[in-house]
Amino acid sequence: MLGKIVKGIAGFYYVHVVESGVYECKAKGIFRKEKIKPLVGDNVEMDVIDEKEKTGNIVRICPRKNELIRPAVANIDQALIVFAVTKPKPHLNLLDRFLIMMESKDIPVTLCFNKKDLAADEEWRGLKEVYETCGYPVVFTSALKEENITKIRRILEGKTTALAGPSGVGKSSLINLLEPGANMETGEISRKIERGRHTTRHSELFAIGGETYIMDTPGFGSLYVNDFEKEDLKYYFREFEPYEGNCKFQGCSHIHEPGCGVKDALETGKIPKSRYENYLELYRELEQKQRY
Repeated sequence: MLGKIVKGIAGFYYVHVVESGVYECKAKGIFRKEKIKPLVGDNVEMDVIDEKEKTGNIVRICPRKNELIRPAVANIDQALIVFAVTKPKPHLNLLDRFLIMMESKDIPVTLCFNKKDLAADEEWRGLKEVYETCGYPVVFTSALKEENITKIRRILEGKTTALAGPSGVGKSSLINLLEPGANMETGEISRKIERGRHTTRHSELFAIGGETYIMDTPGFGSLYVNDFEKEDLKYYFREFEPYEGNCKFQGCSHIHEPGCGVKDALETGKIPKSRYENYLELYRELEQKQRY
């Protein structure tokens, strides 16, 4: 039987099978021997042990199309990065770190700014201008006023989407609006895991339609982008690309070199200043890492 891992805790994996429900499974010892760890989002083959009790064994993990380290998840079609327009004010350096992580894994991103009802016009218009200039789809929502929820639902349809963002921005409220029944599947899991062995918050997939899944990931206070070299960082700022051909030197880092097309674009307002400043900060962070 084929299914998708929607949660994994303490050696137990909860596998969602469309139209059959959720099975509590153990992974076969062969995975440990081969040093393969099943991840939330994995498509797996399982043997059912007890249909009534919904238990089974995972016998095969299907090939992954991608995987993230943090959160440790697999087979993501896209990411919905959720920040608040205000309360809390968006931490743009953290937001750019999320974007870089997804760019480095080639995962498409939609930016969702929640709590639009609490924001002044210039706050949300400023964010829209910065990130649309960089080529990202941007949606403004209000979970409280249920604004643009239908639009988000259309973006999610038929895909496995990772919801990422810091705590307090309204991710849970959005999930509950998108699919009030999302708790039904998780309720099934909760009954199985309330045996006192699990307390930590883990990544979790919610089935909100036949082939539509949302992955809620624990809130991030920080995110370290350090699994690539500083020379590669520029490739993950997509707004640099149109101007790279104007650089005088090949391999230009867009920092110290004269005749830099990217810095010229920055001067003329074609590249947002906040993005370039975050590029500099992250570049120095990666430089420090290489030094040690």
